[in-house]
Amino acid sequence: MSTQTADLEQSAGEARASVVVVDYGLGNLRSVTRGLERAGAAVEITDDPDAFEAADGVVLPGVGAFREGVENADPIREDLLAVAERDQPLFGICLGMQMLLTTSEEGATDGDAAVEGLDLIPGTNVRFSEGQKVPHMGWNELEVEHDHPLVDGVEGEYAYFVHSYYAVPDDEDATVASTDYEREFPAIVANEDGTVFGTQFHPEKSGETGLQILRNFVDICVSD
Repeated sequence: MSTQTADLEQSAGEARASVVVVDYGLGNLRSVTRGLERAGAAVEITDDPDAFEAADGVVLPGVGAFREGVENADPIREDLLAVAERDQPLFGICLGMQMLLTTSEEGATDGDAAVEGLDLIPGTNVRFSEGQKVPHMGWNELEVEHDHPLVDGVEGEYAYFVHSYYAVPDDEDATVASTDYEREFPAIVANEDGTVFGTQFHPEKSGETGLQILRNFVDICVSD
């Protein structure tokens, strides 16, 4: 994969944080980049571990299947774990959020109990199985469960979801915000330290609510 620098909508002087969007072959890279730029970040799309280390924060986007995601990211797996070990903000979006968990049912074969993720937030991802139409597509209300700077100003607001699997963290305190699709499930999760976190929804497609989330992420990058 080649390294490319995103075209900035803001000048370097106006950017409040440097953010890497991880290029591992999956994800809405341009949409996420544009959202982050609007939120005040200077963005680089890359798979270069040196760029990860130099950035104020790292975003792991994702669209597609869990197994393909973790296999594509396998060459940089240790580098992503190193981001978390350095306590740099690591933000997973949709599939990227699910990849932060320990395992997923998605993509498991008869010989596998589950597919292994990054194990940065203990838990698993399971398929909607209570009669819900899948994929779940649409706008859902966010209910904040625990304080975290990512959710400042978004209680009761709506975000856009597209997914067939949802996270089940081992620790209920890992659920920062929840929503409901004929059952309650996590909309935002975070690790115990609060430095690794993710949204099941797409902030880059969630209007002003999503932009607020991305601004909050930039604030986290600046404060750390």
